[in-house]
Amino acid sequence: MGIDLPLIWAVIIIFGVMMYVVMDGFDLGIGILFPFMKDESDRDVMMNTVAPVWDGNETWLVLGGAGLFGAFPLAYSVVLSALYLPLILMLIGLIFRGVAFEFRFKATAEKRHLWDKAFIGGSLAATFFQGVALGAFIDGIPVVNRQFAGGSLDWLTPFSVFCGLALIVAYALLGCTWLIMKTEGGLQKAMHDLARPLALALLAVTGVVSIWTPLAHADIAHRWFSLPNLFWFLPVPILVLVTLVAFFKAVARNANYMPFLLTLVLIFLGYSGLGISLWPNIVPPSISIWDASSPPQSQGFMLVGTLFIIPFILGYTFWSYYVFRGKVTPADGYH
Repeated sequence: MGIDLPLIWAVIIIFGVMMYVVMDGFDLGIGILFPFMKDESDRDVMMNTVAPVWDGNETWLVLGGAGLFGAFPLAYSVVLSALYLPLILMLIGLIFRGVAFEFRFKATAEKRHLWDKAFIGGSLAATFFQGVALGAFIDGIPVVNRQFAGGSLDWLTPFSVFCGLALIVAYALLGCTWLIMKTEGGLQKAMHDLARPLALALLAVTGVVSIWTPLAHADIAHRWFSLPNLFWFLPVPILVLVTLVAFFKAVARNANYMPFLLTLVLIFLGYSGLGISLWPNIVPPSISIWDASSPPQSQGFMLVGTLFIIPFILGYTFWSYYVFRGKVTPADGYH
């Protein structure tokens, strides 16, 4: 039996996107939380918790996009054709967020508020349009003769807009628990107070998406609730509830690290639920990873280089977070 290259590449892309969601999620979440903190010193600390590491997080997004282009060119052409507008708006948001990171600390006191707004707006826009793109992807993309057959605004639906809002809540909770882990004093207490309502909001939006999705898509409903699939899916909502109970207990005892780790578990469980709903389709509802794959020679050639470079990406990512571990105080500065 030969090596299943499309499966290997699907795992690599899934891993890359998951790493991006986790690692860029909490620094986008910090931008989303900026309006809740008016004190300039607190805002400086919030940005300094991610200033040394934020720009490496997009590496995983590049890996996922490049892998999709090389390993699944049909999916790349169809998905980008369907989602050009939300993806472009997402990138514009990331640009504003990145520029604000660098210029906010160099701006005069009179101009700093402009970069604060750029940071907030860029973070919100990038997060919202990531969620919109995800919602449109779940809704399905019409394909005729291996080409996108829809319109330029097909991605704009009530479900996709709600997914955009839901992702804002998820990233806000990631950013909140990251700040609990990385800060102390009044800022940490404010994040502890904010963690509970954000977790409840995440539970609410997750529940709505989990109900809306099978109601809108009969094939997903069949996959979730038919036997034996139900037994495979049932542990996910149970684990979500168990994780939330542990989360509230950790917040109640003012834990430093556990809220962030449990939030990562919640994000992973949501990601796994998405995988259960769509697998093995890389362009829902009907194009599988094997239908969309490039020739084995192309995938094999790319795989050699990718397996060589991924350990380096993991290595410098781990090292950067290790070097800048620990609490960040107002006295610290990375700019």
